[in-house]
Amino acid sequence: MGTEVDDLMLRRFLRARDLDIEKASAMFLKYLKWKQSFVPNGFISESEIPNDLAQKKLFLQGLDKSGRPIVVAFGSKHFPKKEKGGLDEFKLNEMLDLGSSPLLGFVVYTLDKINARMPTGQEKFIAIGDLEGWGYSNSDIRGYLGSLSILQDCYPERLGKLYLVHVPYLFMTAWKLIYPFIDSNTKKKIVFVENKKLKSTLLQDIDESQLPEIYGGKQPLVPIEES
Repeated sequence: MGTEVDDLMLRRFLRARDLDIEKASAMFLKYLKWKQSFVPNGFISESEIPNDLAQKKLFLQGLDKSGRPIVVAFGSKHFPKKEKGGLDEFKLNEMLDLGSSPLLGFVVYTLDKINARMPTGQEKFIAIGDLEGWGYSNSDIRGYLGSLSILQDCYPERLGKLYLVHVPYLFMTAWKLIYPFIDSNTKKKIVFVENKKLKSTLLQDIDESQLPEIYGGKQPLVPIEES
């Protein structure tokens, strides 16, 4: 582990458990065990996640007004590897097995990339989840739950805000399955944005020079592997 475990990291685990030292310690030990088994080399290499990178579904560029890196993820560009028989064959506890979704290596790679771009003194990032065109072929409940678990349990207090934009009604069926697993701290950071208020809502946190061009700003999107 060495130098990557610092005071700021320990404080994030403490804040995630409302300063309860016993709970934070248990959470941190679970994280160390997960890191050892899931990321034995200390990082996920691009050669391990070629399919996810090829889908061009995640971009990292610019900083918001608080200096937080800005991530844009496109839900309609994610095509999970479909399991035989579909979701019904899986029990929920299997879905929550952190090693069970191919998406999770990409999630760890992404979070490490974001953290590497954090300006000094900044610990959080801001995300825009764009669900325009999202359909059943993109639905990945196992991947979503595993990603959520990694974000909450292994990278606590890193998410500053998540804007969900262009949300189709169909997505709410998946959202109802995911929502019970979102902890109360994370729930406060999620904002559903109405289409007609999209630019004005994003401009509250992001200056026009840093806002992605697709939302009326001036910042070109940069694929995560090029950021």
